[in-house]
Amino acid sequence: MRQDNLVESLIAIATEASSKILEVYHNEALFNLIEEKPDHSPLTLADQLSNQIIVENLQILTPNIPIISEEGKHIVYEERKTWQKFWLVDPLDGTKEFIKRNGQFTVNIALIEHGEPTIGVIVIPVSGIIYYAIDAGAFRIKGNRAVKIEVNHKKRQLTAIGSSSHACEEESKFLSSFDIEKQLQAGSSLKFCHVADGQADIYYRAGPTMEWDTAAGHAIVVKAGGRVSGLSYNKPDLLNGSFCCYGF
Repeated sequence: MRQDNLVESLIAIATEASSKILEVYHNEALFNLIEEKPDHSPLTLADQLSNQIIVENLQILTPNIPIISEEGKHIVYEERKTWQKFWLVDPLDGTKEFIKRNGQFTVNIALIEHGEPTIGVIVIPVSGIIYYAIDAGAFRIKGNRAVKIEVNHKKRQLTAIGSSSHACEEESKFLSSFDIEKQLQAGSSLKFCHVADGQADIYYRAGPTMEWDTAAGHAIVVKAGGRVSGLSYNKPDLLNGSFCCYGF
């Protein structure tokens, strides 16, 4: 399947999942159905319904490509270590932001090939804005209009962006070596998107993330002309260490 046709299908899948998330978001009875996962992180009905939509549709779209999803069955490394291509999915990135009702949550789908994210799709349910990356570049869709995006490529008077929930001393120390003029905060994979489209120039993350949190955004930053250091995929442990996204 051609990349442009594939990404069109992925956008449709992620948009359907986003619509289901919003149904929960705007229904108080459904919104309050929150469980606790074994790691004590929250699991909403929106997480579960979005995951079901994405996984079922990916299995139809590409039945021979395996899937790793945050809300899916845990797959041991011995089984997945030989995978050359697989989907990496976060059906609701920013569950805590969802619970806070601040709108800063996303749906993330990425294709990993030979350890690198080659296609990334991020949908922001509340705004309907879509970011995606293919070999031809990175794009933002707003109001049915797709615009190619690019990082700022500047190294002075930078705008740094970070998490509203995970700021720490390590992040401050790392950023102190750059000419930071302004600092922004955002939830979920929005930070990658804002580096990719030039709203920010650098994003450093010291706190824990998982591979499904970063893969789609990683692809979008790289295809927008930026670079990402510190991330790799299909590790024995899917937990990420510290990493940085540069818009230059």
